[in-house]
Amino acid sequence: FFFKQKTAYEIPKRDWSSDVCSSDLPALPHGVQAQAYPSRTVRIVVGFPPGGATDIQARLMGEWLTERLGQQFIVENKPGASGNIGTETVAKSAADGYTLLQVVTPHAINTALYSNLSFDFMRDIVPVVCAARLAYVVVVHPSVPVATLPELIAYAKANPGKINYGSAGSGTPQNIACELFKMMTGVNLIHVPYRGGAPAVNDLVSGHLQLIFAPVSEAIQQMKAGKLRALAVTTAARLDVFPDLPPVGDFVPGYEASGFAGIGAPRGTPAAIVDMLNKEINAGLADTKIRTRIVELGGTVLGGTPAEFGKILSDAVEKWGRVIKFAGIKAD
Repeated sequence: FFFKQKTAYEIPKRDWSSDVCSSDLPALPHGVQAQAYPSRTVRIVVGFPPGGATDIQARLMGEWLTERLGQQFIVENKPGASGNIGTETVAKSAADGYTLLQVVTPHAINTALYSNLSFDFMRDIVPVVCAARLAYVVVVHPSVPVATLPELIAYAKANPGKINYGSAGSGTPQNIACELFKMMTGVNLIHVPYRGGAPAVNDLVSGHLQLIFAPVSEAIQQMKAGKLRALAVTTAARLDVFPDLPPVGDFVPGYEASGFAGIGAPRGTPAAIVDMLNKEINAGLADTKIRTRIVELGGTVLGGTPAEFGKILSDAVEKWGRVIKFAGIKAD
């Protein structure tokens, strides 16, 4: 379904002096501007295992860019340390547009969670574009005697410390989203960290847990099968994929815990390459089939400028840093 354009992209000359989106990025050196980009394979590094929503979205963008630009954009999975291994790989790569990073919520969380990293994410990774906002869904085991979020809050307050919630590990978005909920409601929930979201969801289905703030992609099949009961979504607005589920913020004013997925590049990547990738990915996000797939994964298509993605990242670093400090969360 991808639009086919088998010619390389000729980087245009442009006066960046008035462009806020690229004010911190160097222009291409004279003589390089006339060269075609890309002229060889580009890799998109994903710091998580294959098959999850992060990986799927990176592959969607890779396929689109491959068809648009006539060179392979391949996904390279480098899982480990909550995405830090992949980030380090990109941060230390040549700033030439041939190594990109799939940027997701854990990258903002890790900035506050880890103090001894070999890179500075906000300094060393340049934002290209935010493809989508990602939602989490509040799901409980059917044995929990609640059908709405207010009932969950009341039940948790009446039974302090008796509800176990799972996550993909300490400092993961599931953990942080639930800790924000605890911070804003005053409920006492017990965190049970797992090594990955799938094992946590499996234990919720089995009744070993009572609650998870789960990525939509990890819980949707169990929800459809009636094995989990959904109470709310964590985004500020309802989702197209779950129009009947209210946002947590309808009952906890000010609550919002959406994630994001986008593309970044090493610091120093030429501004013209960043601008071109931004333009082409935004074109992909306008494609009906790509938009539909993102919605199916619980996302809301965004797009926009590098500067707008930079603002999303800085806001997330500040927000999740407060939650991590409040909850005393330590990295696994």
